[in-house]
Amino acid sequence: MFLFDTDHLTFLQRRQGPEFERILERVAQHDQSEFFVSIISFHEQALGWHNYIAKTKQVGDMVIGYSRFEDLLIEFGRYQVRCFHTAAADVYEELRSQRVRVGAMDLRIASIAIADGLTLLTRNSVDFQRVPNLTFEDWTQG
Repeated sequence: MFLFDTDHLTFLQRRQGPEFERILERVAQHDQSEFFVSIISFHEQALGWHNYIAKTKQVGDMVIGYSRFEDLLIEFGRYQVRCFHTAAADVYEELRSQRVRVGAMDLRIASIAIADGLTLLTRNSVDFQRVPNLTFEDWTQG
């Protein structure tokens, strides 16, 4: 089973480009029930649209920002969402105590993947290779 990192999820949301095509090709080889997103990815994307809305000065841009925020809510309603539950929090605290040098959001996503026994799908091998016991793959590569 697989957990989409925010980068892979973003390619799927854009629905175009070579990375999207490669991911889609790999996804087609599996049952849809094998794929999950994390509440952390929702958090990251919601923060992004929140910041966009907060910084905009033009009403038209606000409309765009709120429209994308709504799209995000609807889209995540279609996914199987993995929560940051107690087991993931325990993994997160253990990794922090080991001083794993990865950003907080990425470490939370990795913790969910480890706790739930999922393979993380990500392009961010530089950071995620630092996380012990994490299995990850990059499906954007040909």
